[in-house]
Amino acid sequence: MKTLKNILAVVAIIGLLIGCNEELDLRPPQDVDADLALSSDANVKTTLLGAYDALSEGDLLGGSLQRNAELLGQKSHIQFSGTYNAPAEIWRKDITTVNLDVTEVWLGGYDVINIVNNVISALEVVDEDDRDRISGEAHFIRGLVHFELVKFFAQPYSAGNVASNLGVPLILEPTRGISEENYVARASVADVYDQVIRDLQIAEANLPSDNDVYANKAAAAAVLSRVYLQQLAYEEARDAANRAIGHTNGLFSLASGYAALYNNSSNSSEDIFAIQVNTQDGVNNLQLYFAAAGFGGRGDIEIQPGQLALYDPGDLRLNLYYDDPATGETRTGKYINQFANVPFIRLSELYLTRAEGNIRLGETVGDTPENDLFQIQERAGLPFNATPTVDDVLLERRRELAHEGHAIHDYKRLQLPVDGLPFDANELVFPIPQREMNVNKNLKQNAGYGG
Repeated sequence: MKTLKNILAVVAIIGLLIGCNEELDLRPPQDVDADLALSSDANVKTTLLGAYDALSEGDLLGGSLQRNAELLGQKSHIQFSGTYNAPAEIWRKDITTVNLDVTEVWLGGYDVINIVNNVISALEVVDEDDRDRISGEAHFIRGLVHFELVKFFAQPYSAGNVASNLGVPLILEPTRGISEENYVARASVADVYDQVIRDLQIAEANLPSDNDVYANKAAAAAVLSRVYLQQLAYEEARDAANRAIGHTNGLFSLASGYAALYNNSSNSSEDIFAIQVNTQDGVNNLQLYFAAAGFGGRGDIEIQPGQLALYDPGDLRLNLYYDDPATGETRTGKYINQFANVPFIRLSELYLTRAEGNIRLGETVGDTPENDLFQIQERAGLPFNATPTVDDVLLERRRELAHEGHAIHDYKRLQLPVDGLPFDANELVFPIPQREMNVNKNLKQNAGYGG
């Protein structure tokens, strides 16, 4: 991933695949301009690299997906004070159907899905020794992206009526030309989740434990644990997190200090999956929006007292917040290096998920909840808690995983209000982009957006 743009073949493929991002091009977002040359092992592998590259764009895991999840959270925790209207709408919970950032999430997501669909369609030409790994990586990416899309563009799983609530279009075959069959309707929330789980199960079964900076077995199990959490399936979430911890097999370990997890040019010991960024390649939109101007950011997101009040006075994680000398506003120090990798899945999240599941179920699969929680709290300088509750674990998630893209999704699965809105409020769901509604007569708009 670190050298993707040095591969001319990838550049050529990406040039084919992103043609549909042009503002006046109203074709389905999963469309491509020409048939891909997928007749050889090398071409398929190069195409898969293109999928990683597209996934790492700023509109997706390069930062905006995580930023959007934080902006949709509580205004008492962060404030958006920038001049860009699209993220300001998201923070205000007053989103329009022509919001550019929302549109780019949709387009970017389906671009990535189409790339990996091409890979999956051509697995038979991949060298047999590599076929399982390539299949695992492609299914991991497809499952992950459909999951992110359904979380933003549909009612949460916790809202019920999952068999009738509309999710997002499920695109499981490559699109290489335009016909009526390409205008796909939205699948139900239940059907999208079922497909996401199938893809991630294939990924977990086929991926190796060690796969350099690319998707690995632990990453697939970790995303599965996130899926099950959204479903309130705590046993399955706990078990997936426990498997993910087992898959690390000494390859990953908790970092000794919290600050060591961030602003790194290579993965930390705790990064199970991270977006690779360096001076030649990659985007870090979290740095762009969260960092003060003195660190090369826009300083658009200010940390509010409600977030700081979550921490005990002696919590060492407070040291990573700083006062912007230019404005006096408080900012997070997690994202002050423009060329740092963007963490996406960290080992500490898995311990918290396992602890929550075990407490809810009254069990000790993998380890006791108090031991799992203490691994996180000890690093923060906090004392051992011999009798942790679910509320203790949830508080620890809000401290440990702050500003990393979990905020709105945790509120929704726990059915908590957000800025006075119920967890399933229309305002907390992205609209289907208007350009998609204009071209695809089979799409139905989300409630509250005029169609």
